[in-house]
Amino acid sequence: MVPSAPGATVNVTAPGAPETWTAPGAGGLWPRVARELADDLAVDILARDRAGRPPLEEVSRLREAGFLGLLTPPGPRGRGVDWRRACALIREIAAVDSSVGELLARHYALSWAGRLVAGPERAAGLERRTAEEQWLWAGDVDAPGTGAVTGLTLAPLGDGYVLNGRRTLAAGVAVADRLVLDAVCAVTGASLVVVVDPSHAGVVADALHDRLGQRLAGAGDVRFHDVPVDAEHVLGAGPHDEHAARASAALAPQALRLALAHVELAIAEGALAEARDVSRRTPPPWTATGAEREYGPPDEEADLLLAYGKLAAAAHTAAAVVERATEALARELGAPHGAGAPPHGADTAVLVATAEAVTGRTALHITGRVLELADGPGLDRFWRNARVLTARNPTASRLRDIGDHYLHGARIPSTP
Repeated sequence: MVPSAPGATVNVTAPGAPETWTAPGAGGLWPRVARELADDLAVDILARDRAGRPPLEEVSRLREAGFLGLLTPPGPRGRGVDWRRACALIREIAAVDSSVGELLARHYALSWAGRLVAGPERAAGLERRTAEEQWLWAGDVDAPGTGAVTGLTLAPLGDGYVLNGRRTLAAGVAVADRLVLDAVCAVTGASLVVVVDPSHAGVVADALHDRLGQRLAGAGDVRFHDVPVDAEHVLGAGPHDEHAARASAALAPQALRLALAHVELAIAEGALAEARDVSRRTPPPWTATGAEREYGPPDEEADLLLAYGKLAAAAHTAAAVVERATEALARELGAPHGAGAPPHGADTAVLVATAEAVTGRTALHITGRVLELADGPGLDRFWRNARVLTARNPTASRLRDIGDHYLHGARIPSTP
């Protein structure tokens, strides 16, 4: 059940919708908790969207619900859910509040990045503390490996480094408990992924205000001045350094991009569900007797049915594409990774890129079209949120990558 407006609840029946997932041994607990949190977020979404404040309250709600430590590594003591179910949770929340959905999507992907970049042994301590202390992760590991672009440099100091520079982050500024970032070594030019405690005095966060959309995600700039990074907090080579990085490191940006594709899909589904509720509550401008209905609906109703039919079909199509990519990436993320490449890495990269392209176009189309079909309070927020989210990853670039792979067998880049 996805709340569609304050005080209203609707059912989103897209393929792979969250109704299908159940946490191992939890008896369906987490789906119910997710729906309760979605209901809670729906109550004041319009007021919070207008205010556009840093998401301190929203993060508290996620922490109280236990969602920040929910994605746990596989194992006999794991108490959470796997990647596919985590994506279902993201989608459940994002259909109501896509800013919180983006926060959660980035948190899950970045909290798992250490396992892919450094390996499970190095990441175990960070993952344990994430689960125990309900850390919120933010950051960015997508920037190409040049200091001029990343804006962050690491200067060697003793066994570790000091971090300097500036980075713009799409979410989690001023509310994250840990940041995972890629930076360039000022001496060797190597791209390294590091973990930073943002409570250090040398870390200064400046939240962005008056954004067009995703106003509650906590976007902003973060400046780093002589921030120490111990050797144990250097996870490894960045995913764009193909010669030094672990083979599994390429999955880190793919996990983030697919998690955000779930947010885009949820925006489309949430907008369609809310518009449907508005249309159901609005009296039709026509009346029809039983005899008249024998010959089909009036032209106005027929046009409305056709419009909603096209949008529902588009949402179902996008959901099927995203689900296929999610299944493939979940297998990759759950597989043991040695020195070689992941067994189906190329196929998975194509599926993830396809999911990004399809959801981006679908989200923009549906959120724009519903504004022509229904006139509900706050319905425009879906288009604004979709516009901001998709602008960071233009569909055309992904389609070119897919076309190059299809025509020439070129490798799909793991980073933009």
